[in-house]
Amino acid sequence: MEEQEGPAEGSGEGPVTVVFTWDVKPGREREFEDWADELHRVARGYSGHEGATWLRAEGNRHRYYTVLKFADQERLDWWLDSGERRSRIERLDGIAAEHRHGTTGLETWFSLPGESVPAPSKIKMIIVTLCAVYPLSIAFQAVIAPATKTWALPLRGLVFPIIMVPLLTLLVMPGLSRLLRRWLYPAGRVHRPARPGRPDR
Repeated sequence: MEEQEGPAEGSGEGPVTVVFTWDVKPGREREFEDWADELHRVARGYSGHEGATWLRAEGNRHRYYTVLKFADQERLDWWLDSGERRSRIERLDGIAAEHRHGTTGLETWFSLPGESVPAPSKIKMIIVTLCAVYPLSIAFQAVIAPATKTWALPLRGLVFPIIMVPLLTLLVMPGLSRLLRRWLYPAGRVHRPARPGRPDR
């Protein structure tokens, strides 16, 4: 499909992700999946489109999710406000209802290996992140900070993120996500990825 004209490349502030929930009327699943195929095909032709993952809930076979990524907010808005998308959304009347959710950027710290899940609530993410950062901060102040007192301020300020970000991303947050899995992800909220461009059956 020919790429649709839109905002100039680089006009936004970086990649943006939005999550959609679709509640499908029982018995209309096949119609919705055919519709989703067409919507995905059209969206790929829009400038800045960086992929979409379609998921189907295991505990609720009438609920689907789309994780949509664009290069920046301006080009995402261009697609969401486009006449092509609006006309296709209108065709969903009586088939499915759409709900849109923004993302915070913390969601990548709360992933489970081999599974795709809707992000936990923001308050749960904040609580778990504080539980991870606080003891690491105490350890840093007790062990590492004293040894850097004579360093220049920019260098001292660099030490904390260089140590903490890899620890949190690669070790601490994935471990806490698994340890607190039942609290973060109540039963029925774990989903497996569908094939690209089509909801999992």
